[in-house]
Amino acid sequence: MKLFKISIFIMLTGSVMWTGCTSPKEQEISLIPAPVKMVQNPGHLLLKGRIDLLTDQQDQLATCQKYLEKYLVKIPGLHLKHVNFTKGKNIHLFINPDFKKEFGPEGYQLDITDKGIQIQGRKPDGIFRGIQTLLQLLPPEIYGNSISGKISFSVPLVHIEDRPRFTWRGYMLDVSRHFFDKEFILKVIDELAMHKMNTLHLHLVDDQGWRIEIKKYPKLTEVGAWRVDRGDAGWNSSEGQKPGEKATYGGFYTQDDIREIVKYAQDHYITIIPEIEMPAHVSSAIASYPWLSCTGKQITVPPGSVWPITNIYCAGKERTFQFLEDVLTEVMELFPSKYIHIGGDEATKTEWKKCPDCQRRIRTEGLKDENELQSYFIRRIEQFLNDHGRQLIGWDEILEGGLAPNAAVMSWRGIQGGIKAATSGHPVVMSPTSNCYFDYYQGDPDIEPLAIGGYLPLQKVYAFEPVPADLDPQHAKFIIGAQANLWTEYVSTPSHAEYMTFPRLSALAEVIWSPKASRNYSDFIQRLPKHLKRLEAAGINYAKSFANVHVTTKLDTTSFTFNVKLTSDFPPAEIHYTLDGKNPDASSPIYQKPFSLTETTTIKALAFFHGEAYSAISSKTVWVHLASGKPVTYFTHWSPRYSAGGVGALTNSLRGSLNHGDGFWQGFEGEDLEATVDLGHPVQVHQISLGCLQSVGSWIFFPEWVTFEGSKDGTVFSPLGRVERPVPINDPERRIEDYQAKFNSVSVRYIRVKAKNTGVCPDWHAGAGGKAWLFVDELIVE
Repeated sequence: MKLFKISIFIMLTGSVMWTGCTSPKEQEISLIPAPVKMVQNPGHLLLKGRIDLLTDQQDQLATCQKYLEKYLVKIPGLHLKHVNFTKGKNIHLFINPDFKKEFGPEGYQLDITDKGIQIQGRKPDGIFRGIQTLLQLLPPEIYGNSISGKISFSVPLVHIEDRPRFTWRGYMLDVSRHFFDKEFILKVIDELAMHKMNTLHLHLVDDQGWRIEIKKYPKLTEVGAWRVDRGDAGWNSSEGQKPGEKATYGGFYTQDDIREIVKYAQDHYITIIPEIEMPAHVSSAIASYPWLSCTGKQITVPPGSVWPITNIYCAGKERTFQFLEDVLTEVMELFPSKYIHIGGDEATKTEWKKCPDCQRRIRTEGLKDENELQSYFIRRIEQFLNDHGRQLIGWDEILEGGLAPNAAVMSWRGIQGGIKAATSGHPVVMSPTSNCYFDYYQGDPDIEPLAIGGYLPLQKVYAFEPVPADLDPQHAKFIIGAQANLWTEYVSTPSHAEYMTFPRLSALAEVIWSPKASRNYSDFIQRLPKHLKRLEAAGINYAKSFANVHVTTKLDTTSFTFNVKLTSDFPPAEIHYTLDGKNPDASSPIYQKPFSLTETTTIKALAFFHGEAYSAISSKTVWVHLASGKPVTYFTHWSPRYSAGGVGALTNSLRGSLNHGDGFWQGFEGEDLEATVDLGHPVQVHQISLGCLQSVGSWIFFPEWVTFEGSKDGTVFSPLGRVERPVPINDPERRIEDYQAKFNSVSVRYIRVKAKNTGVCPDWHAGAGGKAWLFVDELIVE
């Protein structure tokens, strides 16, 4: 083979200097993701004066050169000039086909010496990834639009060898539940490139909106892209479109928009994976063309949750498959990706069981049941994609009824689906809810923007290991990567989308790029502050929830004191706190060690870093009252899923947050609460309250009513008060209410509380007919 070199030379002349003496701050290196190998040498290279650029093989490296120039031209005092030759110090980018074959197309080597900068790799992809590292070695301001002339732009002298661990490093953005315009998608591509991610998965189709123009079926965007605007109504309690009401909320990408997005992604060495859902999550398509369903009934695009998902494509009609093939043909013309995502998840097959066409298909094809009918559906679509040189990927439900021969699986319901697919020799992208669902809360819901639920802090993202321990090396190779998913039921703006994404995506980027053996959360968290400055300079909104202070309290039943511990997942943080209800600041006491409380107290805490507030204020109240630590006898049973510690939950003096899964809420599924507290001896009581939670989207409703009764002997009880539901049952706001009864002081030893569960979810609810939840935290007796 004839050896060749494709080169870009950037010569530095004039005020280019190397110094062997720099301060520790100047020498600080905080790369994310961390490289495979890095050797740092003394000194740095200052970028200043004229820079000459010389480019060979412009056709292959023009994109990399243009990208690098976009940043270099912002450096004050540095002047770019294109020439045909170079001498002296330089920045040298070149493709070397013999460079470390094991590094693959995205591997690179970066060398910075007093002679200049050199990046080499086997492919332009690797050169581009190396440029990202070079940019991170510069001051964070390089990512901003304007730069002060007072900043010195220099890079440390290093030798870096780097390559990705996985070939699929993805991020999924749901643009169906809420539409995000083309400009934001282009910004997302910039953000992914910055983190060496290489795959952007666009969820283009769902019940709530069809987002891609299909020329042959114009109603998909004339009708399917629009729904009624329910504003701040709860996602799970939004009323459907009424007769005469116009659908005005939504949007879609024209085919020209898609072409621009795909081209921009290609210029950033990122692949766009389109997802065209089937056979479920397609109300938007059925609203456009009712004949796609089993019933043919006209529906409207839903403005909120649909559950269970019964309005799905009819698998018995040939016309359905012709429609899908037509749609996919246009999709493939727009997206050159190897994989086409077809969804395949959460299909409730109720209509298939009743549909004559679907039942005929089952008999004709010799299928056993509706699960095998879904497998038939997926296999048929896969064959069509394979015939056109593409490969199918879908959520792990496509395993049901048998996996299509050449399909890849995206495992989201845990890791078992991925293990099953990998052991069968199928490519797998790991994306379990436990570590990769960025629509989950990343901090205390009381101080976080509204989210769908769950809890996925930064540390848990970083702890993710995409290759299950159960897989042997022979099958582990089928795990081709991992992906973060941002579902947007509760995320309607670009700023909120970024907040939910960063810095969790920064953590996942390191998980799927850097070697497993070198990953270390403590080291990552030390590098993160400088990376956040990069995000800030680039105009990227991000969360500091990882630094929030955790207030942990525990009742000592012997001394009846509460031990309080303050911690943060950000070790460099200095915690300041108050006990008087005032917000803490830099002058507030610094937390040194656990302390004790003996009376009702509100603890507020704030993390500081380098003298600046670095988190939201965390707050927790310890309620010391007459029933604190007293024994409770239950006459109904809580769910083991939400025990809140068991029999002591109602009297442990700890309150729950808006996060129903925080461990402080005791949940009753379809059951009432009935319990009695023994105060130990008769005491004067004048007020009782029961803390309750309503979170309609999680099937949790306030009790219809709560009653309190008192007794001296535990046998004969007298009424003390009854409190009715404080808000309508369909109130979409997540809220905590104390059902409080006040009365003339009375002497009692025993208190009985009863709370009436709604029973089942109402007809208007997404879970209509399902068991409703009742959540309680503390019975406060005063």
